[in-house]
Amino acid sequence: MLQLLTTDFVIMALMAGCGLAVASGPLGSFMVWRRMSYFGDTLAHSALLGVSLGLVTGGDPQLAIVISGLGLAILLALLDRNPKLATDTLLGILAHTSLALGVVVLSLTSSVRVNLEAYLFGELLTITPSELSWVLIVIAIVLTVLIKNWNALLSTTVHRELAEVEGHNTARLNLILIVLIALTIAVSMKIVGVLLITSLLIIPPATARKFSKTPEIMALKASIIGVFCIILGVFLAFSLDTPVGPSIVVVAGGLFLLSYFLPASSQA
Repeated sequence: MLQLLTTDFVIMALMAGCGLAVASGPLGSFMVWRRMSYFGDTLAHSALLGVSLGLVTGGDPQLAIVISGLGLAILLALLDRNPKLATDTLLGILAHTSLALGVVVLSLTSSVRVNLEAYLFGELLTITPSELSWVLIVIAIVLTVLIKNWNALLSTTVHRELAEVEGHNTARLNLILIVLIALTIAVSMKIVGVLLITSLLIIPPATARKFSKTPEIMALKASIIGVFCIILGVFLAFSLDTPVGPSIVVVAGGLFLLSYFLPASSQA
């Protein structure tokens, strides 16, 4: 088992998964604080449309996923400014429409055959060096932007009106956060898949929140928990011969349930 876990493809898988977990910690913390899990689901559903367009046009599917995710993120930010339409209604419309459109586009092209299960549930162990490069580059960008805008994003999250009085452009900051979520989701499809990526963004921060006294500690603990879930999930997948993506999420869910019965410190 140890020899198998040190092979090149497993090492690349762990690098991609752990890199995603590190970025998901602070980014997912903002999603928990702002109750944005449905935003994550909507952006995840749009990723399948990117896959479809990339395959049909003969382009790079990973680039197409990033472009479609960014496009929907900007559209979400613009439409969410309309107070006449409830946010959850808007997200539901866009999520299911983009997912259905992606499946329709694929079905109309008989020359293209794709394993939808891999995109829905992830296929971490088949990640290629070029895909790993995409993941690491995007993660570096996400972390850099998050660190640069941390205080402003935190101020906007805690008290939007006060942040505006202090001179923060809350609309721009909201767009930045949505774009970062879209980028993270776009490169994580191969790791845990469309249906599971939001779980990896939400569950570790939700677990860490109970044991964190400050936002920074919560973000750090969420990243550590995420890395642990990736490593243990991969190990269990090899041991039990189960899909890697779902195994990672099951581990994360199990840790959350375990933490629920443990005594808590002051929450962030």
